[in-house]
Amino acid sequence: MDRNDLTIIDAADVRRRLDYPSCIEAMREAMRALSAGTTRQLLRTMIPLGEARTFAQMPGALGTHDMFGAKLVSVFGDPAAPGRRRHRGVIVLFEPDDGKPVAIVDAEEITHIRTAAATAMATDALAREDAGTLLIVGTGGQARTHLEALPQVRPFRRILIWGRDPAKAAALAADYSCIEAQAVEDLPRAAAEADVICTLTAASQPVLRGEWVRPGTHVNLVGSSGPGPVECDHEMVVRARYIADSRASALDAAAEFLDARAAGLVGDDHIVGEIGEVLLGTVAGRTSADDITLYKSLGHAVQDLAAAAHVYRSLNT
Repeated sequence: MDRNDLTIIDAADVRRRLDYPSCIEAMREAMRALSAGTTRQLLRTMIPLGEARTFAQMPGALGTHDMFGAKLVSVFGDPAAPGRRRHRGVIVLFEPDDGKPVAIVDAEEITHIRTAAATAMATDALAREDAGTLLIVGTGGQARTHLEALPQVRPFRRILIWGRDPAKAAALAADYSCIEAQAVEDLPRAAAEADVICTLTAASQPVLRGEWVRPGTHVNLVGSSGPGPVECDHEMVVRARYIADSRASALDAAAEFLDARAAGLVGDDHIVGEIGEVLLGTVAGRTSADDITLYKSLGHAVQDLAAAAHVYRSLNT
C-alpha cells in the first residue's frame, strides 16, 4: 500500500468538517441501521493495562457494501485532571469495493462529537416537545460538546450546570453565556426542575437519584461505558422507561442496569427497546407526558464509523 493512498484526518480536520446537525443525522441513520440489522459490529473488547489504563477495540461495518473498520483507543487517566479519563486513538476506515484502508481518523475528537450528537438524537426522540430546562451534570469535555449538541434539538429556555467543583461549573457556564447557561450547587433541586438531564461524569457512585426526578423527565446516562462505575441509583433505573443504544451492549456493559438487575429489582425485559427501534417506529419511546424516559449511551463502532465516514467523504465534496 502506498502512503499516498491513505488519508490522515487529524482532530482539527474533524472539528472543521463534523458539524453537529450533520453528525446528529448520521447518528440517526446509524442507530436505525443497527436495530434493523443492516450494520454489523462486535461488542467492545478491552485489555486492562493496569490501574486507569485500558486498550479497547471496536470493530464494525456500516453495511455489506459500505465502509467498515475499527476504532482502536486507549482509555487512560488524565494526569492534568485527576479522576478523568481521556479516550485517545484512531479510527481506521476501509472502503467496500476492494477492501483497502483509505483513512486514519483522530478518534478522540470523533468520540467527543458523536457521543453528544447521539445524546441529542435520543433526546429528540424521547424528551417531551415542550422540554424547557436542561441540566448538565459534569464539567469535562463531554459537558462542552453536549452544550453544543442538545440545543440543536430543543429550544431550552434554561440550562443548568452542576459539578463537584462549583468553580469549574461557574467557568463552564460563563463560557456558554450565549445560551444563558447558569451554574448551580443544589443538585437535587436542579434535577427536580429539569426536563432533560444528562450525566457526563467519571463517577464511581451515583450522582443522580431517582427520587429527585419528576414525572415527564428525560434522562441521558452517558458517563459510564462499562460494568462498575454508576451514575444513578437503582430507583432511577426502576422508575424509568429504559431505552438502550444497543440491547446486547446494555446486557453486557450498562453498569446501572446490571447493578439493579443483580439486586433483583429488574429483569432483562426492563430494557423496553433500542433507540434505533424507537426511530424505526417499532418500539414506542415516550408513551405519555408523565413517562420518565432513560437513554443509556454506551457508544458503538457504527457510530464512530458513521462519523468518520462522513468526515472522509466530505473531503471529496
